[in-house]
Amino acid sequence: MKKYKVVIIGSGIAGMSSAIYLKRGGIEPLIIENSAPGGMLNIIPNVENYPGYSSISGPDLAMNIYNQVNNLHVSYYLKKIKKIDLENKVIDDEIAFEYLIIATGRRHKMLGLEGESDLFGKGLSTCALCDGNFYKGKRVLVVGGGSSALSECLYLSNICEEVILIHRKNYFRGEEYLERKVKEKDNINIIYNANIIKYNTLGGKLVSVTLDDDQEIKTDGVFLAIGHIPNSELFDVNKDAGYIIVNDRYETSIENVYAIGDVIKKDIYQLVTASNDGVVVAFEIMEKLKQEK
Repeated sequence: MKKYKVVIIGSGIAGMSSAIYLKRGGIEPLIIENSAPGGMLNIIPNVENYPGYSSISGPDLAMNIYNQVNNLHVSYYLKKIKKIDLENKVIDDEIAFEYLIIATGRRHKMLGLEGESDLFGKGLSTCALCDGNFYKGKRVLVVGGGSSALSECLYLSNICEEVILIHRKNYFRGEEYLERKVKEKDNINIIYNANIIKYNTLGGKLVSVTLDDDQEIKTDGVFLAIGHIPNSELFDVNKDAGYIIVNDRYETSIENVYAIGDVIKKDIYQLVTASNDGVVVAFEIMEKLKQEK
């Protein structure tokens, strides 16, 4: 069994920030990730609120941070964890740790409509950056009312002939400048106070949706941006609606187990706050290890 002082689960901006500071502080962390480094950064078309960049794509920012991690020779293990024993500090009976940092982020919510899971790749998506080019010159729908939905609309408006934003309320909860940019776009139309209640298909492909006022809207694709679910199922710690509860030092209800980034319950979910979470935890652990000597 391999033993590590610190194991970080997740390589989003929070997890990689922790790794950078731990390694620079003389501690050898292990990052465990089951996908590409960067987490949700990889599906953000454009980042305009991260210090040092007036504009950069999410994947480019993710790769910049990963390259920094890689240049520091931080150990990186591509693996899907099946089980974790937080009390005995063992992962899948093969990795032991003294300190654990949970940085698993969160994933997209779905509408939960009939046949939804079968429509991915057949007209349904949660990532405009990943799938937008498939709809060049076509009509698409975006569902949501936050910053993610507004950003998806703006990205798609440069590719598609028409983008229709469907929002269940009559006001947006995203950043004001994004809302303003969306409303300035001639090929973005907004439908307020509406919900999709049915996906309509032809030959197994999505061709239209039905709204709760029985209106049917033809479309070549639907992009969902309706919120998130924390990736916390593996961890037996105190939670609220799936989000891990931490104190002001990011400690969970289990000793020496920390949680950071979008998986925790907090007020602000931004790239800079996720990075801050990771840095604070790195210093907390380094201080504890100093006291143990």
